[in-house]
Amino acid sequence: MPSVKNIVLVHGAWGDGSHWRRVIPPLHAKGYRVSAVQNPLTSLTDDIDRTAKLVAMQEGPTLLVGHSYGGAVITGAGHAPNVVGLVYVAAFAPDEGDSLGSIFARRDAPAGAANIRPDKNGFLWIAADKFRESFGQDVDETEALVMAVTQKPIAARCFEDKSGPPAWKTKPSWYQVSTADHMIPPETEAWMAERIGARKTVTLPASHASLASQPDAIVALIEEAANSAT
Repeated sequence: MPSVKNIVLVHGAWGDGSHWRRVIPPLHAKGYRVSAVQNPLTSLTDDIDRTAKLVAMQEGPTLLVGHSYGGAVITGAGHAPNVVGLVYVAAFAPDEGDSLGSIFARRDAPAGAANIRPDKNGFLWIAADKFRESFGQDVDETEALVMAVTQKPIAARCFEDKSGPPAWKTKPSWYQVSTADHMIPPETEAWMAERIGARKTVTLPASHASLASQPDAIVALIEEAANSAT
């Protein structure tokens, strides 16, 4: 068994904990105690708080894994004393004072941004008929359809909320870059991986939904982190 047995998975925008459904069974089979948070996606503070509460329930060393916006969440929640490492999966890794919007502003908007639709309640959606091409062009049509129909919108303010001191400055981190990502520019992902000093960066020919299209590679990265985080 690895020294780190607890893994908390943190979903991103336009999804929930079920986005990890292809990662959870193999991790469970390997003997890890896996939990997947269900964040409200109402503000960065709310989501960090919800994640931190789940982390506090874990007994012993815990690895935090965040996808997409979930990377911003683990950057804040990772300060918990039992968190021993952070894994970013095609994710935001903000520094103090960064917002998702300011990170996006470093480069031209990715293709998927054109398919984001606001509603009258201040939440953002991905147009259902554009979901696959935006979020996961390398997952099959059925999986993309289910993701589109069950998508969980994110509050627009989450793109404006500023990050506090980042846990990656004090906790070891790992990063996965998706070279065919249409939601976060791959160049931005590579830049964030370098900036956080990732112990290992894995680059995959994957969409934003790498956790669904290439779960074996994601599981391998998580397992490597669990075996080397202390």
